[in-house]
Amino acid sequence: MKAFRLEELEAERAANDGAYLRFLRERNMSAGLYALDAGATDPQQPHAQDEIYFVASGRASLTVGDETTQVARGSVVHVPAGVPHKFHHITEDLRVLVVFSPPEG
Repeated sequence: MKAFRLEELEAERAANDGAYLRFLRERNMSAGLYALDAGATDPQQPHAQDEIYFVASGRASLTVGDETTQVARGSVVHVPAGVPHKFHHITEDLRVLVVFSPPEG
């Protein structure tokens, strides 16, 4: 079993000065923590994998393809492989757990 604590993942991500920390990679999926501070610009490009976003904290808008929704703590969003997507209008520091299938990178 592998178990993780969000606080520890956030500390590791911050210590590495990156917006993204991949903390798990298995044969069929990978997972990471994505962080964007309030007012930040999301530099993402479309991925070759399907993604699930679980918003652990923060508030923002998320556009996936031609659809936009508001996300906040507890939101879960599926992003299909190859579809352009961006977080924007980030009004509270955003922390998002990301699951890729198949594994990213």
